[in-house]
Amino acid sequence: MSSGTIAVVIVVVVVIIAAVVVAAVLSRRRRLQQQFGPEYDRAVSEQSSRLRAETELTSRQRRVRKLDIRPLTAAARTKYAADWVVIQEQFVESPTASVADADALVMTVMTERGYPTGEDEQVLADLSVEHAQTVGHFRAAQDISRNVGTGNATTEDLRQALIHYRALFSDLLGEPDAQAEPATTTRPSSTTDPDYPSGQPVPPAAVAAEHNGIVAGSRGPNPSDPAAKYGGAS
Repeated sequence: MSSGTIAVVIVVVVVIIAAVVVAAVLSRRRRLQQQFGPEYDRAVSEQSSRLRAETELTSRQRRVRKLDIRPLTAAARTKYAADWVVIQEQFVESPTASVADADALVMTVMTERGYPTGEDEQVLADLSVEHAQTVGHFRAAQDISRNVGTGNATTEDLRQALIHYRALFSDLLGEPDAQAEPATTTRPSSTTDPDYPSGQPVPPAAVAAEHNGIVAGSRGPNPSDPAAKYGGAS
């Protein structure tokens, strides 16, 4: 085989190897984007490098695979759902306490499901693997909770925090379509629910409940309605 032929073969082999590597990188990138969604973009922004961000996200996946993450039992789901209803009902009288209790309940559910709850940034990183669509809500809720300690949180801020906590809570609980809920919404002025004044953002499940005719003083919750069962309007 002539030296010219050998050179051509080497070039072809190098091109093939490069193509395989590029295909593998792009395939991994698509998988990470699909799994992490908005957290992928956030990681890229924080790392200022797509490659470093993807390495970080892959590291999160490996860590979470080693954790004993497990679903809640039916009894635990029922208990925690009832606990959330109590928290939501106390918001009018004690918004600060309600938000603090919401944070504590979310942490309790996380612990029971097997998530470590020590370092804040690690908690967020762990949650992002399986709860990428709602971990941003948790981040926003904790930011507001920190402002409570400095006296910089208004009642409306606290209301928003409760909404954000509920998004992750529902996701952890396993409520159907929890990840599809918007971060905030507003209630029509025709509502009779005293807990959420007209035009103010409310937990999405409360809106869903009202759309099914479940408003304060109208009738009891429909057992077949997931929104009513897990923290809808009372």
